[in-house]
Amino acid sequence: MQPTPPHALPRVLGPWLATALIVGTVIGSGVFKKGRNVADNVPEFGMVMAVWVLGGLLALLGALALAEVATMFPKAGGNYVYLREGYGRWAGFLWGWVDFWIIRAASIAALATMFTESFHDVLRQSLHPGEKVEVLAFWPRQLLTASVIAALTWLNVRGTALSGKFQFGITLIKVASLLFIICAPFVIYAVVSGPSHPPRAAHLVPVLPQNGINWSGFGVALVGVLWAYNGWMNIAPIAEEVKEPSRNIPRALLLAVFVLIALYCGANLAYHLVLPHAAITAKTNGELSQTPLATEFCEALLGPVGVVLASAIVMTSVFGALNGNLLVGPRLLYAMGQDRLAPASFARLHAAYQTPSLAIVAMAGWSVLLVLCVGALTQYRVPVIPLGFAEIDLNVPPGKSPFDIMTDFVIFGSVTFETLAVATIFVFRRRLPNAERPYRCWGYPVVPALYVLIMLAVLFNMFAAPEQRSEAVIGAGFIATGAVVYALFLRKRVPGEPPV
Repeated sequence: MQPTPPHALPRVLGPWLATALIVGTVIGSGVFKKGRNVADNVPEFGMVMAVWVLGGLLALLGALALAEVATMFPKAGGNYVYLREGYGRWAGFLWGWVDFWIIRAASIAALATMFTESFHDVLRQSLHPGEKVEVLAFWPRQLLTASVIAALTWLNVRGTALSGKFQFGITLIKVASLLFIICAPFVIYAVVSGPSHPPRAAHLVPVLPQNGINWSGFGVALVGVLWAYNGWMNIAPIAEEVKEPSRNIPRALLLAVFVLIALYCGANLAYHLVLPHAAITAKTNGELSQTPLATEFCEALLGPVGVVLASAIVMTSVFGALNGNLLVGPRLLYAMGQDRLAPASFARLHAAYQTPSLAIVAMAGWSVLLVLCVGALTQYRVPVIPLGFAEIDLNVPPGKSPFDIMTDFVIFGSVTFETLAVATIFVFRRRLPNAERPYRCWGYPVVPALYVLIMLAVLFNMFAAPEQRSEAVIGAGFIATGAVVYALFLRKRVPGEPPV
């Protein structure tokens, strides 16, 4: 085991906790909610499953490549470190800029919002079964969302090992919940319904679309699936706290991705066995239902009890993903504080708990503010901002939920910089050919090249698809703003950058 240098984060995460962190952070809301958006954009069941498989294969290709880079630089910060070492401090800063302001904060805000909505569903079903009434008003729900973030912030300040053990336990519950969803149609068919009510397998027979593939719709669906898989590289930011990183990082990455592919594909197969496509994509007043697909699935199988059960499953899942994001995200601020690309106070460790407490509080505080801001945009109309050549409309477009808007922002930022992070493998192979590599990417250079090319196509489609163009343009503008900030205030402080 590598010794822990003075003033470094202690190595307290073993292989199982590291795997649980990845799986627990990734399994949040996507597998329960995004299936409806996928089915709406690719109507054929074969293509629906193809999107989920492709999302998993992309995560696998990325994991195979990133594991090599991660074992070369097992330090806190993850992608920030790889981008900084590969392209220069400017690239590391831009990743930190986008991750803090958009990617991580929007992820935390979206997950916390879904936790509160699921809790509200439990209250509604318990107090007013079968009725669509509002038990908690809108703003009390937002305050509850902020309180959940605050509670998990306290847990993560108290210690990495404590948070990791909590993550391991809640991940076991998540996996068990998905296994229940996967097995439920077959168990109920065999035990309860009998041969007279088999699962709806007949409509799943067609595999390929009869009228050609709608590639734009496929791309839009893939963005939703990428949200479900988002976080597969979350071992990287806490690599400094993993025991024996040269062995445990590759093992945790690859094992976690295989587990995710199996669970996600199995859950979506179960959804389509029970619910007809028309029910999954049903719209009211032109808007797709915002009810998690898992809720309708459990209600179809178990009635009103299923609604409560599904809401409890979703609550548990997003709660674990929230904890994982609050554990992983602040490590980036910690690394940037060490490099003076963020306030130096973010690099200080709590005297008693040895955690980057100020970085954790800063991340949580911005996430809470984002919850409140998006809530205000949902409730109130704001003026359109004219820019002469264009205008910025901050109002939530009809037919699209704030949850989907936040997740699209997350995916644009993460796909952009995670693709650049995976591509650093080419830089390091050329610049550091003789460096120690405890793990070497299988299938190099084809594997990382495939990942990069497919992700570039996803980004291009986000600009081309009307449903996601606004998020892509605003996200690109935000990256450009970060570049200006770096050039004006931070570039002159840099004594030198590594050659590219």
